[in-house]
Amino acid sequence: MAVRLEWEGRPEQVERISLPFQTVETINESRATRERDAGGLLRTEASREHRNQLIWGDNKLVMSSLLNEYAGGVRLVYIDPPFDTGTDFSFRIKVGGADFTKAPSILEESAYRDTWGRGRSSYLEMLYERLVLIHELLAPDGSLFLHLGSNVSHFGKLLCDEIFGPEAYVNEIIWKRQTAHSDIGQGARHLGRLHDTILFYRKGGDGPWNMQFTPYDESYTDAFYKHVEPGTGRRYRLSDATGPGGAAKGNPHYEFLGVTRYWRFSEMRMKELYAEGRIVQTKPGTVPAQKRYLDEMPGVPLQDIWMDVPPVQAQAHERLGYDTQKPEALLERVIRLATEPGDLVADFFCGSGTTAAVAEKLGRRWLACDLGRFAIHTTRKRLLNIPDCGPFDIKNLGAYERQRWQQDSGNGALRAYLDTILAFYRAELVSGFVHLHGRKADRMVHVGATDAPVTIDETEDVMDEMADNGIEACDLLGWEWEMGLHDTISERARRRGLDLRPRQIPREVMERRVTEADAVRFFELAHVDLDVRRQGHEACVVLKDFAIPSEDLIPPKVRESITSWPDLIDYWSVDFDFDDEVFHNQWQAYRTRDDPALETQSDWHEYPESGRYTIVVKIIDIFGNDTTKLAEVRIK
Repeated sequence: MAVRLEWEGRPEQVERISLPFQTVETINESRATRERDAGGLLRTEASREHRNQLIWGDNKLVMSSLLNEYAGGVRLVYIDPPFDTGTDFSFRIKVGGADFTKAPSILEESAYRDTWGRGRSSYLEMLYERLVLIHELLAPDGSLFLHLGSNVSHFGKLLCDEIFGPEAYVNEIIWKRQTAHSDIGQGARHLGRLHDTILFYRKGGDGPWNMQFTPYDESYTDAFYKHVEPGTGRRYRLSDATGPGGAAKGNPHYEFLGVTRYWRFSEMRMKELYAEGRIVQTKPGTVPAQKRYLDEMPGVPLQDIWMDVPPVQAQAHERLGYDTQKPEALLERVIRLATEPGDLVADFFCGSGTTAAVAEKLGRRWLACDLGRFAIHTTRKRLLNIPDCGPFDIKNLGAYERQRWQQDSGNGALRAYLDTILAFYRAELVSGFVHLHGRKADRMVHVGATDAPVTIDETEDVMDEMADNGIEACDLLGWEWEMGLHDTISERARRRGLDLRPRQIPREVMERRVTEADAVRFFELAHVDLDVRRQGHEACVVLKDFAIPSEDLIPPKVRESITSWPDLIDYWSVDFDFDDEVFHNQWQAYRTRDDPALETQSDWHEYPESGRYTIVVKIIDIFGNDTTKLAEVRIK
């Protein structure tokens, strides 16, 4: 009889929506590779057929959109979804000489509320839908490692039994994630909670299986490897050389060193081992034994209680500031155990990017996804620090996800869409205009479409309508912006005696209710000043200034730690020959734990021939927000 978990609001089916991905950035070479191979030219062609993918967005939409290409093709999925702890989206960053904790973004808080807002019911709905999609993405012999806290692991096991079948269950792995502690002083009435659970399910078949081994316990080696070989100092034990089962098992029967037995080895092999010193007769007449060296033994086959992988400590080299960051040793064990080089590994709650980084180092292909903008940025930096990191693309669902939101929220009609955005902006709808949609105090408001960036031509239409109607000030609200728009629009408006201010529509509006509009902020675009220097057929970019529009956006503690404008930048990169809608990352600089200083001048880039080239610079500030700046260079 089938057993399934029931809860209020359980979905009868999981919706599968296929949306096209938008590639927003391509990376062919890591900084670690570039610095190691200083002087060589950047590869313009990927050295592998497969490009790994780092995807920003709701993982339910991402997974369902991956089905067209990857259904039945993923060898291993590891996920570590949030399991009821308010710090799941917090992380620590360094500004100037001080550290501070960055609270979750509104988008991440909303995702957390969606997961836990109705208690267990909403959590189970989230987990169930994603496990169904993971099951479809996995290869017929693929494996799932579901990492959960002890407070929800029992629910996870019931869901996996239902979706994968109880016969697919392999192990419940107990990972001791911290040392003993006690909350008695705070009035706790429970035992110390030290472990997480990793549920291991195999979809079917006989998938890859590479047993891992752990070192022998010292008490074991002292008891069994008590002999020490003179001269080499190697520890060894003497084990039985006779053939188990005797004649019934087909073991050879002969006399050796005066002893007749059924032996484990052929007579020829026995003589070879004796000549090598690996068969020992402690005294005449005793049964010869086989010498087994400790340093040749693989260790103890891996069990389902893992106490030898410590968590990421505060001072660990790999620590990136995420409270929920998992150690690379943990993922290395998982990935080695159930995949082979070249297999595809996926993590749809990638966080700080541990799975992607370990998969890259082990020669596996990978897919990584997260809802948090800073998680995607942190993962990108982590990958760029790996020598010989393969090419990868950064993608999102962009305009298609916004269109989907428009339809789901009932905002499919233009009027309903405008009503929603203007309500979030605290503006009122106006009529009688083509390009002016609302009014906020003494400023008009233009709302950009969900499925296209705000273009320079579009802003010219707005300014024409302003001029024709004697209107002096307008705010431009947009989801995305044509490259170079921010550099030119304010100056174009000033020349016409107009005041035009671009404002970013935050993705958070897709996750909020209009009654929560006060919690949503429309940001100005940051200011960037730079120079392009040229010598012969080479050019480089020098950053001169960077400013976040309002100091109110910077927490007071952070503001006190800022000594100069570079402190606000965490990462910047350059596309020296931008000629389409995709940013090709050809050079990058960023802060790391070991090297917190930031370069403000790029390497020199050599152009193949004379002509005019467009340069695009992408800057990501310490809060994870990105800004682009467009420039031109003429190579003579």
